[in-house]
Amino acid sequence: MNKVVILKNVFSHLILFLIVTILSLSCAVSQVVPTSQISDTPTSIVGFNHIGISVKNLDKTLSFYQKATGFDLIKREKINQSENAEALYDIEGISYERATLKGPNMLLELTQYSNQNNAIPVKMLPQGPGMTHTCFQSPDWDSGYDKFKNVGADMLSRGDEPIDLGGYGVTYAYAYDPEGNMFELEQIAKYRLTLDSTWLVSHSMWMTQVALISPDLESLVDFYRSVLDIPPYRKGEYANLPRMDDVIDSDSSKINITWFRMDGLGKMLELMEYKNPETPDITHKIHPTDLGYSFSLEVSDIQSEYQRLSKLGVQFLSKPLILGEFWIVYANDIDGNVFSLRQPTSPNSIYATKNILDKF
Repeated sequence: MNKVVILKNVFSHLILFLIVTILSLSCAVSQVVPTSQISDTPTSIVGFNHIGISVKNLDKTLSFYQKATGFDLIKREKINQSENAEALYDIEGISYERATLKGPNMLLELTQYSNQNNAIPVKMLPQGPGMTHTCFQSPDWDSGYDKFKNVGADMLSRGDEPIDLGGYGVTYAYAYDPEGNMFELEQIAKYRLTLDSTWLVSHSMWMTQVALISPDLESLVDFYRSVLDIPPYRKGEYANLPRMDDVIDSDSSKINITWFRMDGLGKMLELMEYKNPETPDITHKIHPTDLGYSFSLEVSDIQSEYQRLSKLGVQFLSKPLILGEFWIVYANDIDGNVFSLRQPTSPNSIYATKNILDKF
């Protein structure tokens, strides 16, 4: 069987199992449209192409993620004196250096921008607001928790081991990278994994989600329902879970979550609102170069998506322009989070989502 097909089936099964199991811990869970996924959209959105992190020190942060994940460095480049870059970021004279890491199912881009030289990194809070984390999953016999801890990750979660929420073969922890960007770690027991053995030999860690925390979850869900043109597939309310408190290092936590299922390689859009500790109000709109997270939606027709989303009220920084291997345009959602639309300049691009697994 084709490796891509195997992975799609494996990840879809795995993520569905994990979410159903986790949701069973809560007494206030409901299915929205259980079968909903991005392949159902009438738009040209393909799914997530990459997670981006704007960093203060590229060398230090790149070394941290390379050592912890084992992901391949597939590109490192410097951009300056680019009219298209200036237009895309709406900053005259912008320059930057970017390193692209390739995981089994997604790209991770770390970028050091010239206009952030004097910025001060701040630790992200679990309750947000904003894009607070992505998630790295691993088999528990080749623990991502141990790998990140061994390279100096600052663990937020309580204790010296990842936390078992319910005895169903998955452990959890939140941690920080050297610049205070938070990420989630999930370790999965062997009996819960039904992966192809050949793939397991080659890959021991992968990325899963974009997590956006909002003080108004309902409005943010409506926004992304319009952008993706699919309904979410699950939602839940979580309270009175002491082990969850240990994961986020906060007592008596109450969290509402809604999920959109993206492409079949384990990717999710996770929208959350903390009721305790309460998610703060939004104070400003994030710029693409600001320190912290962003993400991209890969599309097959960026011009039509630009027009469609503009009519929906999405605010773009520019019109779509070519930069490197992609047509790109940056935007903010209604909470001020940064995302981009990306379309490979060639359908055969090795950076296109459909080709990531086969071409590297």
